[in-house]
Amino acid sequence: MRYDSLEDFLKTGAAALAKGPVALIFVEDLVEVESTLRHHLKLRFPEIVVFAPEELALPMDLMETVHRVRYSMQAPQALDIAVNAVNEAAPGVWLYYCYNAEYLFYPFCETRAVSEMVTFQTEERRDAILAYVIDLYAADLSTYPDAVCISDAHLDRSGYYALARNDQHGHPKERQLDFFGGLRWRFEEHVPLDRRKIDRIPLFRAAKGLQLRGDHTFNDEEYNTYSCPWHHNITTAICSFRTAKALMTNAGSKFEVQSFSWHNSTAFRWQSQQLLDLGLMEPGQWF
Repeated sequence: MRYDSLEDFLKTGAAALAKGPVALIFVEDLVEVESTLRHHLKLRFPEIVVFAPEELALPMDLMETVHRVRYSMQAPQALDIAVNAVNEAAPGVWLYYCYNAEYLFYPFCETRAVSEMVTFQTEERRDAILAYVIDLYAADLSTYPDAVCISDAHLDRSGYYALARNDQHGHPKERQLDFFGGLRWRFEEHVPLDRRKIDRIPLFRAAKGLQLRGDHTFNDEEYNTYSCPWHHNITTAICSFRTAKALMTNAGSKFEVQSFSWHNSTAFRWQSQQLLDLGLMEPGQWF
């Protein structure tokens, strides 16, 4: 299905939001859009909605499978506006959002559908799932100058850390932390201070009045917690070329970066077990 605008989708696309989890994929450029869609189809999202510019061309099988909304990511707060609008239209439905060249991984994702994971999380009386955005990058920038290559993807196996997230009075918020690491940490001089965190709440249960904010947190503080009070919960990872792309595109950094590889780089195997072994996500009580 094709929709001419966000407003058209919200008016006529109710069927796409009838059953979750629904994937909302936002296309910032034309890099690895097809691989992003196919990856999330493999996770068995019941519906995938693609917010993309008109110039995006998709293979026929994807055109027949996904819901396509004509949408520009160039407008200020474009992602927040769309996610919040869909949230208001689909209360109670689990939603997921990411950008192109980003790939969701969760424990046992090779054998378990994403719907199984959110069902378990709902049974745990949780309405959101934390993800760490793990930077991917090509090892050979001379061959891949935009730092994007699926077959040459690498990630940092260490260098991640967390700091307390304080409230307006300077007191630590309960069960909330700010997480850092990856390229945003190693090349922090090129990353604005408010863009250095790598935590995101990409999977959440829609609710009336819920609002996604510009820092990837919600106005309901419980949605921003990494676990419930009584035990650990599932965490996930979004493996993303987005930061590497930006560093190789922005004028202030593209000529400063000679390589993203360092002694803690390792080849990404595109397997959830590797991320579990590195401590970049955990199954909580889900086995």
